[in-house]
Amino acid sequence: MTQDTPLRLVIFDVDGTLVDSQAHILAAMAHAFEAVGLACPERDAVLSIVGLSLPEAMVRLLPGGSAAELAALVQGYKDSYADIRMSGEPLEMSPMYPGARDTIDTLLARDDRLVGIATGKSRRGLDHLLRAHGLTGSFVTEQVADFHPSKPHPSMLHAALSETGTAATDAVMIGDTTYDIEMGRAAGLWTIGVSWGYHAVDALHEAGATCVVDSYDALRDALETIWES
Repeated sequence: MTQDTPLRLVIFDVDGTLVDSQAHILAAMAHAFEAVGLACPERDAVLSIVGLSLPEAMVRLLPGGSAAELAALVQGYKDSYADIRMSGEPLEMSPMYPGARDTIDTLLARDDRLVGIATGKSRRGLDHLLRAHGLTGSFVTEQVADFHPSKPHPSMLHAALSETGTAATDAVMIGDTTYDIEMGRAAGLWTIGVSWGYHAVDALHEAGATCVVDSYDALRDALETIWES
């Protein structure tokens, strides 16, 4: 890296972007609603809230729910997710998408790139996932739901920029939901949507994504293109 080349920060969402965790999420949500005697929302409704903090997600899934019901759902989801996570099948239930690991490894090998995470997962949930995939310690900044308002509030990205000393124009948010794109735009970052996750491609474009890619190969090309423009 030359003195004139700035460090660029590449921030990934997790669920629906790096890993396909829908089986885990759907099972935990079904258990949570069953535990409080309510019918679980349909699959599309559950996946539509992936990325939000749990309290915000439950408000959207059970509009008009009482404070007690919402709190019980949040706790039920946490308990169910933890039980499933400890069942010994983290890789099978939350596999990385094709090309994700190679892309991370390629970025980590460059001295002009920093790699981070901004996720709606809890600290405990992210730690478990990173251990399962052998990625503990790989990311220079890891922003989780425990310490920030829910996406699309830009708090996570402001913290990531502060921790790494990176300018917003030298950072990009990569995610599969409109919450990721809206969060990135609110923080002044470039934004790249991915088509393989849980929100529709049209919605990502409408949210203002700089571009939307269909593969990790295309993502690597897009990362080079945005900083050449």
